[in-house]
Amino acid sequence: MTTIRLKTEIKAPLEIVFDASRDIDLHIESTSTSNEKAIAGRTSGLIKLNETVTWKGKHFGMYLTHQSKITAFNFPFNFTDEMMKGHFKSFKHQHIFKPSSNNTIMTDILTYQTPYGYAGKLFDTLFLKKYLTNFLLTRNHYIKTHVETS
Repeated sequence: MTTIRLKTEIKAPLEIVFDASRDIDLHIESTSTSNEKAIAGRTSGLIKLNETVTWKGKHFGMYLTHQSKITAFNFPFNFTDEMMKGHFKSFKHQHIFKPSSNNTIMTDILTYQTPYGYAGKLFDTLFLKKYLTNFLLTRNHYIKTHVETS
């Protein structure tokens, strides 16, 4: 099992950052390099508890789909999305928000398992963990820029 932890400080109120993080349209904008689209379930607006979204995007040179469900939701402090269908053995992304002075600390905790035994672990070590970390960093930078300049 692999875990990625990231913290991003954003100069915006907690509620604004929370909503930006669950905004399907903003996610699509932030992932333009992978051409991600929401193709089923909630396809725009703010995703809520027990809703699903199916993403289709180009990663590692091929189009992949990934269906997630919001399995925990405590506005404006945290929400969790978990893979229902996709290419991972398991995939859980916790989004945590804490106030800090006039800012918000946004924490991502992404825990996943790759399939395919040792080959999957090797792919994770060589490529996937770095790829997913950069994917989240790019998304977080986009959210930060969006809410701080709006």
